[in-house]
Amino acid sequence: MSNGPHAKLAELGLELPEVVPPVASYVPAVQSGQHVYVSGQLPMVEGKLLATGKVGAGVSAEQAKQLAQRCALNALAAIDSLVGLENVVKIVKLTGFVASAPGFTGQPAIINGASDLFGAVFGEAGRHARSAVGVAELPLDAPVEVEVIVEVS
Repeated sequence: MSNGPHAKLAELGLELPEVVPPVASYVPAVQSGQHVYVSGQLPMVEGKLLATGKVGAGVSAEQAKQLAQRCALNALAAIDSLVGLENVVKIVKLTGFVASAPGFTGQPAIINGASDLFGAVFGEAGRHARSAVGVAELPLDAPVEVEVIVEVS
């Protein structure tokens, strides 16, 4: 039985989606040397946002955490299509953006949805540096956006 990232995703009951097509002038991911830089990923499924609005006003913290996990899953799809998940050595840096209602300060807990997925899939190699940032607006009125930098072999 394989213990690789695809097997871990299957154990979690998840499968990689198709790569989300860019909504502007960029590519989903680019490799430079031994790093892959993944463009900001929104919580999209089959070309549609799973939710819109602000976290803390219309989007609950628990829902936003699940949306952050979806962003991370979309990032994994972009990585897999470019270099293959089996070539990931380390999740280096995750930056999460949370469209926040005034007074909402729970951004770190929201972005745990992405961080926890990377840890579950890659174990110790999934532990990463991170920023969780509250913002006024995100593209398409998305509640959450995640970008990631990974080291690859």
